[in-house]
Amino acid sequence: MDSAPAQLVVLDGHTSNPGDLSWEPLERLGDLTVHPRTPPELVVERGRTAKVLITNKTPLNAAALEALPRLKGIAVLATGYDVVDVAAAAARGVPVCNVPDYSTSAVAQAVFALLLELSNHTGELAAAVRAGRWQAGPDYSFWDKPIHELAGLTLGVVGLGRIGQAVARIGAAFGMRVLGCGLRPGPDRLPLETLLAQSDVVTLHCPLTAASRQLIDASRLALMRSEAILINTGRGALIDEHALARALAEGRLAAAALDVLSLEPPSPDNPLLWAPNCLITPHVAWASVEARRRLIAATAANVHALLAGAPRNLVPELGAAGRP
Repeated sequence: MDSAPAQLVVLDGHTSNPGDLSWEPLERLGDLTVHPRTPPELVVERGRTAKVLITNKTPLNAAALEALPRLKGIAVLATGYDVVDVAAAAARGVPVCNVPDYSTSAVAQAVFALLLELSNHTGELAAAVRAGRWQAGPDYSFWDKPIHELAGLTLGVVGLGRIGQAVARIGAAFGMRVLGCGLRPGPDRLPLETLLAQSDVVTLHCPLTAASRQLIDASRLALMRSEAILINTGRGALIDEHALARALAEGRLAAAALDVLSLEPPSPDNPLLWAPNCLITPHVAWASVEARRRLIAATAANVHALLAGAPRNLVPELGAAGRP
C-alpha cells in the first residue's frame, strides 16, 4: 500500500489567497504545491503527479484529463465549475467537487454596495470633497447628481438560489418590494419578462448555462424601464454587452453596475468600459477575507473526502457517475 503523502496541486491560487491567508487546511492533507497561476500549456506538466488537482479558473479540458492518468479527483476552488470538462472527467471516473456556499454574504453585500453607490454616489462625492469642490462652494451642502432612496422601489431578483434569496432579504429590509424569478418555474416566481417590466432594479444571480447565456439581450433590455438599474454579480455572459452598452448610450436604461464581464480581464474594446452610467468593479464581489477563508476550508474538506473515497459536493452533472 502506498504510504507516500498524496500529491495535491493548486493550479491558480493567487486570487483565492494572494498571501493574506493560510493554505494550512490543505497542507495537512498531503504534499501541497501552490502555483499562483498556470497557463494552459503547463497544466499537464504541473498536474502530472497530482492525485487531486485544485483549480479556480484554470481550464481542465478533455485532452488535459486524458494526459493525467494518476488523477483521482478535482476540487474546484469556487462555486462555478464550467472550467472543467465534467463529461470527460465522468468518463474517466474522476469526481469533481465544488464549494456551493461560501460567498453568499459577501456577494449579497456587494450587490448593495453597487446599488448604494448608484443611489447615493458616496464614492464620487467623497472624491469631490478631496478635490476641493465642497470647500470652494458657497453652500453647506452640495451634490451634482440626484440622490435616491431604495425604500419603495421594486427589486427584481433573477435566480433564487442562496445568493438571490439573501439579496431578496436585504432588499426587503431596505423597504423594497421584491419580485423573483428563476430559470425553473415555481409558485413564487414570475416570468422573466414580467419581472423586467415591473422592476426598478434588476439583479442577476443565475448560473451561466447554455440556456442563460445572454439571458439579458436587446429584446429583454427593451422591456425594462428607462429609469431602471441592472446589476450583475453572477457571470458576465448572462448579458449581451453590446446591447447593454447601446441601451445605456441611448438613455433606455438609467444605469448598470457590473462586477463581472464576459471576458476577464476585459478586452480594451469592451464597449461597457466607456458606456455612460456604467459602474464596473473587477470581479471582487466574492472576495471578502471571510469568504476566501471559508473557501479554502471547504475546499480542504472536499479534498479530504476525495482522498477518503467518499467525495462530497459533487457537481450536478456528475452525480454518482463521478464516484471512483
